[in-house]
Amino acid sequence: MECFTVGVGHGPVASVFSFIVTYSLAYDAQGSYCDPGSGIVGGGPVSTNIAHLLAGLIPKFEQGATFVESSYGKGKNLVYGLAQCRGDVDQRNCLGCIHDAAQEIQSSCTNLADARIWYDFCFIRYSQEQFYGKVDTSNGVLIGNQENVTDIKSFSKDLGRLFDKINADAVKPTSGGFATGVKDVSAFDTIYGMAQCTKDLSPLSCAECLNSAIQNFQDFCSGRKGCRVLYSTCSIRYELYPYFFPIGSQKTPSEVLTKLIVHH
Repeated sequence: MECFTVGVGHGPVASVFSFIVTYSLAYDAQGSYCDPGSGIVGGGPVSTNIAHLLAGLIPKFEQGATFVESSYGKGKNLVYGLAQCRGDVDQRNCLGCIHDAAQEIQSSCTNLADARIWYDFCFIRYSQEQFYGKVDTSNGVLIGNQENVTDIKSFSKDLGRLFDKINADAVKPTSGGFATGVKDVSAFDTIYGMAQCTKDLSPLSCAECLNSAIQNFQDFCSGRKGCRVLYSTCSIRYELYPYFFPIGSQKTPSEVLTKLIVHH
């Protein structure tokens, strides 16, 4: 694994850390963010409330939930949480992902009260700030295939047209903030795209988040054969292979990817 700091020529990015990895895409965490300014006492009341909050998610997803807003504690020790599965994932994979994510976020963000973790099939976040319904693109993960397409200009146009439709579908009130789309770009290549917002967002806020995410197609994602933009309130992804259900499978190829952890 190689780690280095890179500069960004535009936008409000304060710092970006890039990790080049050989990345298995099955059930591994895609990234996490732990706010270093949210330190708490280990074993203290906030830490205990976070543990109760995360433990309480599992029974709700066992009962078939795919999205949960929850809180635990009182007063200054109150903790807010949110957990959501990807819109195409079945209950078994959803529950398995939430179980793994709830365990991993506690070990990844020990003694910190503001944390989020992204998996392929699910997302978990908690904080002492009430964040429900608020667009948040301040921290996220960008993951891109290191291989490039041959005709970047033509590919970018096709990708833009596909996500114009996907994003429009995702913000429809009946969509649950989730949409997928497929576009043939040549006799050999097909783009598979996906967009999702957390279900606490209004359609207008969902559109705002997705519009912010799509801007990465012009810089970080430009020309890449696959790319993911993972924010706290929305995510977008495209690949040149099927990866979402029912046409995909739960295992996708191992690839050499570039990962950027973005802190605005």
